[in-house]
Amino acid sequence: MRRSRLGLHAVALLGLLLSFGSAGADTGAPAAQTLGVTIEDFGYLDTSGEPIDQTSAHQKRLQAFMAALRRDVGADAHYRLIPPSTDDRASPAERMQVAARGGANILITGAVQKMSTLVQWANAVVIDIGTNRVLFERRYSFRGDNDEAWNRAESFVSRDIRAALAASLAASPAAAVVPIELAVFDFELEDTTAAAAASGITASDAAQLADVTSGVRELFAQSGRYRVIEIGGANAEAVKTHTLRDCGGCEAGIALKLGADQSLIGVVRRVSRTEYTIGFQVRDARTGDVVSRADSGLRMGADYSWRRGAVRLVRGHLLDSPSQQ
Repeated sequence: MRRSRLGLHAVALLGLLLSFGSAGADTGAPAAQTLGVTIEDFGYLDTSGEPIDQTSAHQKRLQAFMAALRRDVGADAHYRLIPPSTDDRASPAERMQVAARGGANILITGAVQKMSTLVQWANAVVIDIGTNRVLFERRYSFRGDNDEAWNRAESFVSRDIRAALAASLAASPAAAVVPIELAVFDFELEDTTAAAAASGITASDAAQLADVTSGVRELFAQSGRYRVIEIGGANAEAVKTHTLRDCGGCEAGIALKLGADQSLIGVVRRVSRTEYTIGFQVRDARTGDVVSRADSGLRMGADYSWRRGAVRLVRGHLLDSPSQQ
């Protein structure tokens, strides 16, 4: 049996849940327009019995898993990330107190356990610190032990956790809606087909890209979580030439000048006349950090299906209710 040194393993997770007691009963955590959220490093337990020690690989994947989860939660302006306790010897109640003193209203904890070569379990728990109430608890089963499997698992766990946080926020009378100011730049076309127009995109492609951009902007505007700002005042060269995808993150600074909190760029990559992929990337306008990205993978369909694919990708990755794994 091998155990990662990162956080709690699956057995200790049960002890954490049983030890909360009244730790958060008198926290003094502010009832603000946002929820303070502490995300503890998930534990890892390997009970697969495999002869090769994979501790280092597991630590790296778990660190990437936690970084992605914190990035997903932190991308929503309704939530303030509060650092967890760094004292490995602290008891569950003491860690709760540290989170509460930092201003956390919610604590997220969990663990991953490798059962066999192909099967792993992930547990996630969301707890209201003030009431000591478990808001959400779920066990996931995922196959594989590679980067793709871990990324897929994080995506499912993240969506469910964010849905639980949204429900908690909606139930809090003190939590006002503070929409994120989002600059959605025009979607761009990356045409890799042999028939790609040497002089640039065709009028038909331009019309379809405009339709994609319109659909995504409408989706964000209707969500209530974002306010889509006007980008007509942006005159940067990368905006005018539709090459933001190649400008090394310059879209964040452009969005900041427009008064946005975040920027979004999207790309349609045409592989053939009937095959395409769609990707998007969201950056924090102040720091330039990537807070969310996604890619649809290869899809079938002509240009008229671009809008549907883009809307589905954005809704599923950022806006939807939790998906079942």
